[in-house]
Amino acid sequence: MTPMRTSAKAWKPIDRATMNEIANRFNIDGGPVDFEPGQTILQAALAAGVFIPHLCAHPEFTPHGSCKLCTVTVNGRSGSACTIAAMPGMDVQSDTPELNSRRRVLLQMLFVEGHHFCPGCEKSGNCTLQALAYEMEMLTPHFAHFFPARPVDASHPDVLLDMNRCVMCELCVRASRDFDGKNVFALAGRGMASKIVVNSPTGLLGDSDLALTDRAATICPVGAILPKRVGYQVPIGERLYDPIPISAQVERLSGATAAAEAAGCCGCSGGHAGGGCGAAASATVAQKEA
Repeated sequence: MTPMRTSAKAWKPIDRATMNEIANRFNIDGGPVDFEPGQTILQAALAAGVFIPHLCAHPEFTPHGSCKLCTVTVNGRSGSACTIAAMPGMDVQSDTPELNSRRRVLLQMLFVEGHHFCPGCEKSGNCTLQALAYEMEMLTPHFAHFFPARPVDASHPDVLLDMNRCVMCELCVRASRDFDGKNVFALAGRGMASKIVVNSPTGLLGDSDLALTDRAATICPVGAILPKRVGYQVPIGERLYDPIPISAQVERLSGATAAAEAAGCCGCSGGHAGGGCGAAASATVAQKEA
C-alpha cells in the first residue's frame, strides 16, 4: 500500500488576529474595505476613503435611512448603506451607472419639491444638496417644479427658518433631541404634507428655547436653518464645496473633523483664519495627499 504523502512544511494554525483581519472585510466596487464590528457599510466605506453619496446620515447620530441617496447593492439586493451592518464577504456595488442614475433622480425630485434656487441662497457653496447635485452631474431638474407655499420664520433673533428649503432629513430633530436635549423640532404630516414643526406655544421659532449655540442651529445640510448676520462672512468661491468636491472630503464626512463642524466652522456660522470654509477643506485634503 502506497503511503500517504505529507507536506514538507508543518501545518500552522491561523491566530485569532489574522482570522479577524480576514473576516472583517468586504468588497465595494471590486476593492477591499476593512471594517470594525458594529460599523455600517457607509461608516466603513468612508473610514476607508470610499465615498458613498448621502444626505441624511451624520457621524454624530444614529442613521435611519430616510434620503435613500446612499442606496447600494449588497449581494444583488438594494439597501441603504447607512443602516446595513457591514458583514464579512459582502459584495457591495455603489459607483455604478444605474445607482448613480437613481441618485440623480432622487436629487432632481428634492430640488423640484421645494424652493432651491442656489444662486440666491446664502448656503450656496456650503450646501450638501448642491454639492451632491454637482457630484452626480445633475444638469437639469427634469421634473416640473411644485413651488409649494411654505412659510419663512424670521421670528428668532439669531436663527432663520426657511421651510421652503427643508429636505426632511431630520438632522435638526435628532440634534435638538439627542444632542441639545430640547426637542425644539419635530416632523409632522405625511407625504406632500410633511413638514418640520417648532415646539413652542405659537409654533414660531422665536418663542422656542433654541439658542444659536445649539447643535440644531448649525447642523442643517441645506439652507433651511441659517444663523443670521453671517451668511456671506465667507465669500462665495471660498466655501466648503467650492474648491473641493464633496467626494474628495471623505475624511470630514467620516467624522474625523466632526469637532470642527460642531463648533460651527463648516456650517458657516463662523469664519476660518486665513480663508473660508473652502480654504479649510483644501488644507485638509492637501495634508492628506501629502
